[in-house]
Amino acid sequence: MNRPLIISDCDEVLLYMVSHYRDWLQEEQGIQFNLGGGSFMRSMSRAGTNEPVTMDEIWGFLNLFFDTEMRRQTPVTGAVIAIGELKQHADVVVLTNLKDFRQEARTRQLAEHGIDLKVYTNQGPKGPALKAILDEYEPGRAIFIDDLAQHHDSVGEIAPQTGRLHLCAEPAIAPHIDCAHEAGHAHARIDEWDRALPWLLERLYAQTND
Repeated sequence: MNRPLIISDCDEVLLYMVSHYRDWLQEEQGIQFNLGGGSFMRSMSRAGTNEPVTMDEIWGFLNLFFDTEMRRQTPVTGAVIAIGELKQHADVVVLTNLKDFRQEARTRQLAEHGIDLKVYTNQGPKGPALKAILDEYEPGRAIFIDDLAQHHDSVGEIAPQTGRLHLCAEPAIAPHIDCAHEAGHAHARIDEWDRALPWLLERLYAQTND
């Protein structure tokens, strides 16, 4: 039987992103971003006004951040140690929703923080991309980690045998996002790596994935 496989998201799972993005928006772009405000569109306004930011502008800011400001991102508390431990028990890869041309930059960024993993890029729901990774590795067991409920739903539809952990390490947004576990799309919701690691190790060696 092949080694188990863990497929992990990056932003808010391995690296903090949205808090650094908020700071950059305020410092460099004159945009206020309320992390507890729900959707991006409803959470952003021009500093000192109530003028909303358009979706086109939001996508522009996101692309500019990933083009020029990834150096701001820092490792999630406990992630580096946890990934190092998991690599002793399973293959570990990253599945991140960035455009494909950013794959090399993301790989380098993670390695600079001590997280040396193969990176797969994706756009849209993650179920199809995860299925392709499963076909490549043919693992004896697989676990998916992500901070967004919709990706757990997508993976559950396409690869229901995959264990699914909903983990959002950014405390400013964790209470405000949809919970994949409550919706029935993830097997657990754990937002801290010191508690997630024992759950993951137990699941890797469990007799069943149910």
